[in-house]
Amino acid sequence: MALTVNDVDRFEAFRPRLEAIAYRLLGSASETEDAVQETFLRWQAADTGHIRVPEAWLTKALTNLCLNQLTSARARRETYVGQWLPEPLLAGDPMLGPADTAEQRESVSYAVLALLERLSPGERAVYVLREAFDYPHREIAEILDLTEAASQQIFHRAKKHVADGKARSEIDAAAARRVVDEFLAAATSGETEPLVRLLTQDAVAIGDGGGKVPARAKAFEGALAVAKFMRGLFKPAKSKRDLVGGSPGIHVTTANGGPAIVAVLDGRVVGVVCLEITPEGIAAFRSQVNPDKLERATRRWAAGEHGAPLFHAF
Repeated sequence: MALTVNDVDRFEAFRPRLEAIAYRLLGSASETEDAVQETFLRWQAADTGHIRVPEAWLTKALTNLCLNQLTSARARRETYVGQWLPEPLLAGDPMLGPADTAEQRESVSYAVLALLERLSPGERAVYVLREAFDYPHREIAEILDLTEAASQQIFHRAKKHVADGKARSEIDAAAARRVVDEFLAAATSGETEPLVRLLTQDAVAIGDGGGKVPARAKAFEGALAVAKFMRGLFKPAKSKRDLVGGSPGIHVTTANGGPAIVAVLDGRVVGVVCLEITPEGIAAFRSQVNPDKLERATRRWAAGEHGAPLFHAF
């Protein structure tokens, strides 16, 4: 059926929320865009005059599309080259969605998105709808065709899984920026000990190159191993310049609401390192260098003003 102007306006008004839900479910901006577009096509084909609560209808349609996508994605990721990490979103990206509450901010953090990969598709859907968007269990049950009691049980189980994997509480933005600056100074000093002092003893470093950019298949674990890796990462080398096509500028910004280091070459984002910083030190580095997962970050970067880089790597 042909949509009326009012139908289109109703969808467009709800699009930001649909994008925020889908991104938290899928961890991929490109897959989010596809899911939201497919939801629009279903909305276009529906008899909207008989839909009593359009927002609930759209949420259910989108969530079920994402569940199907997650099921197939789990199979694809079994053959993914190396570590799989979510697609980072830079500061101000509307796909990040609402950030009014601590739960909303945490649900889109890079660390939690990585943890959500441990959940089943159903657990992830219940967790996102309840924790990030405060849907009542009655509505979640209707969206996912569950009982209300089942929704509550799944949520408590999912929340425990996420809590068990999280690092200690994070620190405020100003303190985090100081730690990032100290890290960059230490990483470019050529010495390992200053880096070790900035890390937690159980620190990890994970990289996603998608088979297109070299990235270690297994995470680095432990303060000393991570410090040595980071020292080597920032050490100048012609092979690194040849790999990326030059010397990228290094900027400090935020991605998914947390501190991040962004490497930019000729206007193209070639790497985003998301840091998980706790009162005890840096607990994790999650580096996204797969070019397929940096296209939106590049577009976002080009749309803003960022000033000169702190320095040029390699």
